[in-house]
Amino acid sequence: MATLPTTNLTLADWAKRRDPDGSMATVVNILSQSNEILDDAVFKEANGPTSHRVTVATGLPDVYWRQVNQGIYPSHGTTAQIDEGIGMLETRSEVDIALARLEDDERALRLSEARMRLEAMNQELSSTVFYGNTTVNPEKFMGLAPRYSSKAAGNGQNVFKCGGAGVDNTSIYLVGWGDETCHMIFPEGSSAGIEQRDLGEQTVDVFSNSSGTGTYTGKMQALVDWYCIKTGLVVKDWRYVARLCNIDVSDLTGFANSQGLTAYSTNILHQMANAIYRLPNPGMCNPAFYMNRTVHSAMSRMAMEKQSSVLTIEQGLSSFGTARRYLSFMGIPIRRCDSIINAEAVVI
Repeated sequence: MATLPTTNLTLADWAKRRDPDGSMATVVNILSQSNEILDDAVFKEANGPTSHRVTVATGLPDVYWRQVNQGIYPSHGTTAQIDEGIGMLETRSEVDIALARLEDDERALRLSEARMRLEAMNQELSSTVFYGNTTVNPEKFMGLAPRYSSKAAGNGQNVFKCGGAGVDNTSIYLVGWGDETCHMIFPEGSSAGIEQRDLGEQTVDVFSNSSGTGTYTGKMQALVDWYCIKTGLVVKDWRYVARLCNIDVSDLTGFANSQGLTAYSTNILHQMANAIYRLPNPGMCNPAFYMNRTVHSAMSRMAMEKQSSVLTIEQGLSSFGTARRYLSFMGIPIRRCDSIINAEAVVI
């Protein structure tokens, strides 16, 4: 598998650059452990506060063979500029101050109360990476599925259909992360990851109570934490992302024996190999496959039963240095992302 140069930074790298108190690193670690795509995603500072302008080549200049005393014509390449948006995802945690004072470790209590909100944040971010559509939700950023949604599109050669025609379809995504291929962004002048602020003790509204004399809002004293992540997705070179779509979930899970599973999955493995060879230069990116637990479990079963020599179980380290086992296909890691749904529309 290709090794990224040191200029490519993940969330783990950014966490290591934080202040020594470790508060930011703790939050980043929670997100990365819950969302395997963040272990791989490259984060890069945008060239603007709310968007990132990308200049891509749309045509190459002409070149000529010539003989002595013959001339050539001047030529130039063509480019286009694309503005990739940055979305802002926020949440607040409010802990009753009376409850906080019952605990010896107030910070640990507040973080435990915030975990559910952070998990919701994590799931929403991961879902947006795959399904965000600014045409429908302009406050988000554009995800991978809308970008790779048709065989007839300009990037259609990187869309591989796997035979599903019903309503229970899912996809596998191959992403080659890198500064010049596909990466996440954060606003100019800021840093990657979650921004967390301790807003201290505040008077907060907790409920409304209607009575015959009017409407009253209940209030309490709470310790308030605010969390925000500002990020977006840039596909600078569309050739470094591929989508295997129309994977029929019921067909994949409906086999009672390993032979049937292998017969259906062989086509998927062939398409995964095809997707790898769509990457123009795997050495300039860090590729990884992403699939949900339904497909991942089928792949794990095949690996355990040794039904494919190129589908193996590896031992390695996460971005935070913890040991873990993971699936690999032809040397490329396979990650599980539960935000990839089992009810995708058929791609035509």
